[in-house]
Amino acid sequence: MIKRTALVVTLGLALGLGCSTVDSDPSDGADDNFATGKADGAISSLEALAVLALVNDHLVNAVELDDDARLYKTAAYNIIGHRNGPDGVVGTADDDAFDDLNELDAVKYVGKVALERLLEYAISQGYLDRLAGKTAEVIFSPQPYANSHNVRVAALIDGATKSVDIAVYSYSDALIGTALENAVNRGVKIRFIFETANDDRKKTGTDLENSKSARLERLGINVRYVNKIMHHKYMIVDGPRDDINDADSAWVVSGSGNWSNGAATRYDENTLFLRGHREVTLRMQAEFNHLWAHSRDFIWDDTLPYELSGLTIERADIQDGPSSHALFTSDNFDLRATSPTTFRVTGRNTVSDGLVDAIGRATTSIYIASGHLRSRPVAEAIIAKKAANPGMDIRVYLDGQEYISSWYHGEQLRDLADCVEVAGTSASKLRKCYDSGFYFGYQVGQAGVTVRYKYYSYRWHYSYAKQMHNKYAIFDGSELWTGSYNLSNNAEHNTMENMIVLRGAEFADVVAAYTNNFLSIWDTGRADNKLADLRDEVQNASSIPLVFDSMSLSWDEVASLKSLIYSNCSAINTTDYRTNPQNHWYCPR
Repeated sequence: MIKRTALVVTLGLALGLGCSTVDSDPSDGADDNFATGKADGAISSLEALAVLALVNDHLVNAVELDDDARLYKTAAYNIIGHRNGPDGVVGTADDDAFDDLNELDAVKYVGKVALERLLEYAISQGYLDRLAGKTAEVIFSPQPYANSHNVRVAALIDGATKSVDIAVYSYSDALIGTALENAVNRGVKIRFIFETANDDRKKTGTDLENSKSARLERLGINVRYVNKIMHHKYMIVDGPRDDINDADSAWVVSGSGNWSNGAATRYDENTLFLRGHREVTLRMQAEFNHLWAHSRDFIWDDTLPYELSGLTIERADIQDGPSSHALFTSDNFDLRATSPTTFRVTGRNTVSDGLVDAIGRATTSIYIASGHLRSRPVAEAIIAKKAANPGMDIRVYLDGQEYISSWYHGEQLRDLADCVEVAGTSASKLRKCYDSGFYFGYQVGQAGVTVRYKYYSYRWHYSYAKQMHNKYAIFDGSELWTGSYNLSNNAEHNTMENMIVLRGAEFADVVAAYTNNFLSIWDTGRADNKLADLRDEVQNASSIPLVFDSMSLSWDEVASLKSLIYSNCSAINTTDYRTNPQNHWYCPR
């Protein structure tokens, strides 16, 4: 069923339609509770979510709950009063949305009768139907290719009927390419913002003809790029390009994984698949529209149409609900007045500010899986949280390339101090000093936070790296942040990134899946005693492995292993070993 429009609800409130001074509806007592097992057994979890969606809907007011849902008037006004917060105005900072049925049950005069009426009305207004069509699931890498996120992405493109919008850093998957070609042939409109196009545009002759961007345009897909690094890895299928109601059925795909074989079968990655989640979909579509409107043309086939969305998504069109959100580093850029395709960095820190706030709100645990930890605000917030809560379960899992020695840490501290001294009082120069690639893993570990590194080689090289490439954080086991955003100042101020935030009962299953994934990768190789076996091999085998099975190691464990390899491989620091590590998987004894 289709819910009434905001206009009808507003008129009802303004004119007092149906309001009476005597409430004849049956009521609960002031302190009545829902039926026994109210929050976990009296109604199904999907029904519970439908009730919560109803009472949290900004378009629903007390008059509607009183007259149309037939609640006892006092219960109706108490529910809306709780939701709207102390200022009594919906959609403001002090709103207190209902996170679960227990919170709703605690409202005065809300009990079994009210719950029955709310559920009946939620079903009649289509809340349950819409929830039944929602999806929130994740595919973790590495996987056998057939089970990978690439195959799922291709399948969603195969199912597209109207449009596909893609913003991706790296793409090389053949199956996805075939799906894109078939979609174009079906008449599906495809727009593609591609970081690779920024390099492909500089090519000439055969190199240009054979470039990935040119191959996409040969299929009939307009390819564009932005003047900053386009680091997103997301797609919207049949989204609200022209009709806002398509947000209720569109697919959004986003995560850490590029569309490559390595991301599918070698690296630690996560790719989130969401369908029917209106707020996230509208935010992701608005982000794409913004980047597309201010992008630059690859210009290989200049006959391809440059189509803007037929729908302008305003802030007022996006209801800020309690269970989901999305943040973008594009908010940190302004457009140059003389050039609508030139993004200029400001001093804003949209995503890191959000993460710092989440770290500050956490009460029991913080689990972070990130390829990098080079964000000063985030690192300092983690250190401060640990200092204030020494017993708190804070774990940070990084890729092996984030490991640095204590000597190198001293060097980067000295370099920063020199940079700050030279910068003086210049805000832009100081920002460049603090935006430099500072490795915070060592410092955070020294502050007492448990830090581990996915370690798989003495020296890092992309050709053999099995990277820990995730970019997600879990707070108190109930709030997930995930997307393309590396924890770095470079990500904040030089690249276009996203972080999707999911929390509460609606997303409990997918947050639990991420938690289980973290606990699994946190112990990579430890149950199999891989470190002890490797140390034995380094000391006794005829050749010393410099590339080896992945292990999750502490800083002390990495330092000890590196020292052992160094003492057994006399060539380890020669020029050839340093500059061409890909040629040296083993060191002869």
